[in-house]
Amino acid sequence: MRPAIIARAYPAARALQWSPAGRFYHPSSSLSRAALLGRISPACIRSLSSIRSGHIKLDQNEGILYVNNIFPQRLQWLLRGPLSNIQPLEGILRRINNPGIAASDPITIAQRALPTGLGLEIKEVIPRYKEGGAFIKYARKPDMNDEDIRAAVQDHLSKNPIKPWYNPFQTAEVDLVQGRPWIEDLARIPSQSVKVEFLPDSTEGRAVELTQEALYTLFRPFGKLLDIQSQPSDSKVEPRYATLRFSRPRFAVMARNCMHGYVVGEAEGGGKAGTRFKINYERKIKLSMIKDWIVNHPRIVIPAIAALVAAITVIIFDPVRTFFIKIKVKSSLHTDDNPVIQWVRRQVSKANRMYFGSRRTDPRGLAAIWEDRQNDISQLRAWLTETVETFIVIHGPRGSGKRELVLEQALKEHKYKVVIDCKQLQDARGDTAKISRAAAQVGYRPIFSWMNSISSFIDLAAQGMIGTKAGFSETLDAQLSKIWQNTAVAMKRVALEGRTKQDKDANLSDDEYLEAHPEKRPVVVIDNFVYDSEGDIVLDKLTEWAAGLTTANIAHVIFLTTDSSFSKPLSKALPNQVFRTIGLGDCSLEVGRRFVMSHLDTEADGGADGHKEKPSRNLAGLDDCIKVLGGRITDLEFMAHRIEAGETPQAAVDRIVDQSASEIMKIFILGTDTVTPQWTREQAWHLIKSLAHAKDGALLYNKVLLSDLFKDNGEATLRALEQAELISVGSVKGFPRWIKPGKPVYQAAFQRLIENKTLEGRLDLMILGQLIGQENKSISKYEDELQVLGSLPKHPRELTSRIEWLLRKIQGSQSKILKYEHDSAALTKMLQSEK
Repeated sequence: MRPAIIARAYPAARALQWSPAGRFYHPSSSLSRAALLGRISPACIRSLSSIRSGHIKLDQNEGILYVNNIFPQRLQWLLRGPLSNIQPLEGILRRINNPGIAASDPITIAQRALPTGLGLEIKEVIPRYKEGGAFIKYARKPDMNDEDIRAAVQDHLSKNPIKPWYNPFQTAEVDLVQGRPWIEDLARIPSQSVKVEFLPDSTEGRAVELTQEALYTLFRPFGKLLDIQSQPSDSKVEPRYATLRFSRPRFAVMARNCMHGYVVGEAEGGGKAGTRFKINYERKIKLSMIKDWIVNHPRIVIPAIAALVAAITVIIFDPVRTFFIKIKVKSSLHTDDNPVIQWVRRQVSKANRMYFGSRRTDPRGLAAIWEDRQNDISQLRAWLTETVETFIVIHGPRGSGKRELVLEQALKEHKYKVVIDCKQLQDARGDTAKISRAAAQVGYRPIFSWMNSISSFIDLAAQGMIGTKAGFSETLDAQLSKIWQNTAVAMKRVALEGRTKQDKDANLSDDEYLEAHPEKRPVVVIDNFVYDSEGDIVLDKLTEWAAGLTTANIAHVIFLTTDSSFSKPLSKALPNQVFRTIGLGDCSLEVGRRFVMSHLDTEADGGADGHKEKPSRNLAGLDDCIKVLGGRITDLEFMAHRIEAGETPQAAVDRIVDQSASEIMKIFILGTDTVTPQWTREQAWHLIKSLAHAKDGALLYNKVLLSDLFKDNGEATLRALEQAELISVGSVKGFPRWIKPGKPVYQAAFQRLIENKTLEGRLDLMILGQLIGQENKSISKYEDELQVLGSLPKHPRELTSRIEWLLRKIQGSQSKILKYEHDSAALTKMLQSEK
């Protein structure tokens, strides 16, 4: 601060003059030094001599005392803000000063700390707000020494203690500054530990590392020491240092301000050239220490972080996810049960009847189907009211109405249900897509499926660094388990929502209540079960979860499947339970006709006047067409749509047959060029041709396996073709007995395919080529064995029968080859003659 500014701000300081040493003085002795110091801000007194230079300059017969515990420590957060200018802070402290009770103004403290009888002159006062003390520079008489002054001042304060304004239960402490203190305004917080570095006193000299005994002798007078840590002997860090930990931070403050820059002589163990102290505060826990510990212990830190993230996820997101699943189970977001929406729908329905005639309540015309299947619907509803836990399986070919029968008929009045479509899960590509679809089907949100990819990269990096995965990323198995587990919790809460203390069975536990009230349990419908998922983890986890639901009486589980081998995965989950099954086949021809007629609505109202008219449609040959399509609902419904569009029943059937024939060609004949199915086109064509020529439209299962094309892994091939719905395998008492087309319309489609002689000839030629290749392989195998037998030194008599058997096999295979080649030549000639 410039002298002119000070003079304008403080009129009493106008008589002061600025000395080259950076301090104020007054030329007249009539104005006492204490009076001047009482009127002038200490910030002005110490501006150049301490803060700017960093040190306190001492002349002859001058010394420094440090007064501690007069300000609250760690005020630097306050000094960085709007109070960065010290002048307002000192003014506030001067106003709250009460000499009889507390002390706050640095000048007042300095005057009270020094006894008047010593004749000391206060030259300068440097407050240290962040350390809670102040330096007092004094001038002594020539016949006095600093040690006597320290003893006199300490004795004076013991008799006349100075109590700080912020804590009247403590007293100020004072000690002699023996070193050269560093006056800095850096953002360094005092602590109870100090780091003492040993530096040479001159450039030519060499510092000596002091022993713990020597350090204890020098620093113990400032306060109780808890520990002294010397630098490790093998450490390469220079300069050498030691760490001292005091019992109180104020002891460390006093030691640092009094001993910084102190030169230890040879007598005290500092060496011939002397050793100078450099003292700084040591943080108890350094951020660098934490960082180093984390970097040096990744095997502990990374799994701990992963566990912490998992715990936070469970605590925060699991209740939210359970809430959304409950909404999904209860269909709370749907409007079916909303009375306002129902009223609007009734008004719209009345308007439709008024202006457009009556509207059908059965748009698909399935009433005839449900009438025929009332026994199945009643049986399913009865099972849902029984207390016995078991799986319910509805199986049948695709298009037989399984989903509609369960959701639209048996569960029509059931409030709580969840539908899980295995086809959507299996069609998803990648674990992330599977997790997202599984979560969407049960209402599990929020789901951070994209985080799984990022976590996988983190795990990969952790594995390269620590040798094992950190556990950030979760496998598909773990993610699905989380989704199903939260769904089970939500469904159990939904099932128990209606309980009250006034119920007659209020004394029952939750499990006992659910067992006694099966009607309260939600229903889980698992559609497309065993859809292209043999041995898949999704199928295994879903089956295990379903078994847990039924065993714990949390929910009923209904499986909808087209695969007749559904018992294999279910038996793994519930090995000791009997499955309750309902088989849905194709409807009878009579029911199919009623279904088509109901769909066509031939007796519908013609208008609002209620007059009934017969629509002018050509239904000639309808019964024969229904017989061709069989009782498959989807095919019958498609035919009804085509008839409604104006086509004749025969034209509609021809369209369906042509479309089916194209599908067969694309999937089973031509599709083998782009994919690698579990069957060959020759095997598929053999079944197509054989079923087309079969009198009853069926083949014996064992005869098919005995054919040359199905010698190797024939049963697996037939199961794959059944799964793809080219054929259906019928069983008698649990054993496969016959093979039929996968859909009734396929019989006509097979006939349509064999009518194409070019296609038939080309595929028959390929079959003959495959058969010739198989026989040649057999002959090669027999010849190799004969060669081995012929290489023996003698001809044992016991091998005669074996040699004869091999020769007969070769002869039989060669006869087949000749026959196949003859047939192949005839087919080749036919194909070449085709124009």
